This record gives sequence, C-alpha cells and structure tokens, in this order.
Amino acid sequence: MKKDKNSKAITLTEEISKLPTLDKKYKGMLDHIKTSMPAIKKTTANFYKSHSQFMNVMLDVTAITPVRSIKHTLAEIDKTRAALEEAHLNMQENTIKIRMREKKLEDPDLEPLEREFLEQKILRLKVQGANALNSVQGAIRKMSFFTTQYKSLLKKLGKEQITEKEYEEEEVKYHIMTCMKQALNAARARGGQIDEGNLIYLFDMGINAATAQKETFDYLSKENELIKKGINPTHGMTLEWLEHCADLFKNDSQAFSDKRGFKLLDDKSLITSGKERKK
Repeated sequence: MKKDKNSKAITLTEEISKLPTLDKKYKGMLDHIKTSMPAIKKTTANFYKSHSQFMNVMLDVTAITPVRSIKHTLAEIDKTRAALEEAHLNMQENTIKIRMREKKLEDPDLEPLEREFLEQKILRLKVQGANALNSVQGAIRKMSFFTTQYKSLLKKLGKEQITEKEYEEEEVKYHIMTCMKQALNAARARGGQIDEGNLIYLFDMGINAATAQKETFDYLSKENELIKKGINPTHGMTLEWLEHCADLFKNDSQAFSDKRGFKLLDDKSLITSGKERKK
C-alpha cells in the first residue's frame, strides 16, 4: 500500500520515540503527537500560502490606480510562477536521487551499514519532497487567485489586455494619487501638515507643495465639518478627492519635465501591438 505524507510524519515520530537516549516522559508526548498528526496535517494544509486572499487584495496589492494594480498583480503571478518552476525542478531532482539510491540498494554485496545509511538518505529525500509539495500546492492556489484578480481588473477596465503605453500614461495619475494619499495620512497625524518626505515627492513631480498643502487642509476641514454635523466621512470621499488632485496636478509633471529638457513619454521606446504599428 502506498503511504501518504501523513503516514511519513507518523513513521518518523515512531522512529524518534525509539531513540534509546530519549527520556520516557517524551515518549508519551510523541504518542500524543502521533494520534493528533493526521488531523493537524489536514488543517495545516489550509495555510500553506504566504498570505490570505484578503491580505493579498487589501494589503499586498495597494496600488490606487487600475493599471498599476494589474502590474502588481502580474508581478505576484510572475514571482510565484518562478518559485513554482524552481520547486518543480528541485522535486524532480530529488525523485531522480531517490531512484539512484534505490538502485544501489539492489546490490546484494552492499554492506549492512551502508544499506542502512542509504535507506536513511532515501527517507530524508521523501520527507523533503512531501514538505515541498505542501508549499507547491499553496503556491498554485496563490497563483490561481491572482490570475482571477488579473481577469477581474481587465473586466473592470473593459479591456482584453494592457499596453505598455497605457501603463506609462497612467503613471502620472498613479504617482499624484499615491503621493497625496500619503500626504493626507501624514497630515492627519501632524495637525494638518504634510510631512517632509511627501513634500520632496511633490517637488520631484513638479507639483507646488503649498498648493498641495492647501488642498489637503481644505479636505481635512471638510471632513471635520461633516463630523460636527454628525455625519461620518467615507472612504469613497477620500478617493474622490484623490481623483480631484490627480486632475488638478495632471499637467505639472509634463511642465517640469519640459523645463528640465526631458521627454516624459517616448513612443519609440515602447513595445507596440500590431494594431498600433499599422496606425
């Protein structure tokens, strides 16, 4: 009969309990572990992934604009794919090593001690393979989840794919909204004042910090007025304000780039689709 990974764990627990140097009180603990291990293994399988789906969406991919969200989502897919491929190759190599050692065990002239050593090597490789499989299965679920998110984001945009040009064009909006989001949160903790880091961020994008400070102060004042009236400000309000900031400052980076002698968007250096080339 073929043993599963749970039985391997139980077998190793039994082997440990047979160690002559092990205190008797630990043998009782190992018996307790042995009886509980199948249920533990089954439940633990739920957690063989780095983060929950909630954390992936709300705290890992935090980009505030859709194309940037797609970029981060694809980065997670690509990172997980690379890890899966590496794990698969390692598992394949382990399988070959096991077969090579099992072949050696067929030698009738093998010394008993060497045979025992080979059997231990084989067991180690099998345990490593079982443990690696847990991580692989978790990674597959993660990759499937982010693939679903990728399709969901494209559907929301009404697109089948995103071009490099669309990504570059959205960068202005992304950075303005990200900077103003950070500036607003810093101002909440600083009596309405934007912190130095985001003031530098604003300057580097060609946005006047005093104007950004006024916008931030005015928004916080609006929230305070609502609270005085017994109305709770909403997250949606903040998103609308960030959209307003993106529209207000959208031309500032281009003007600053021109002043410095830079070309903000170079079409010749982008990957273009067949349709774009025909145009």
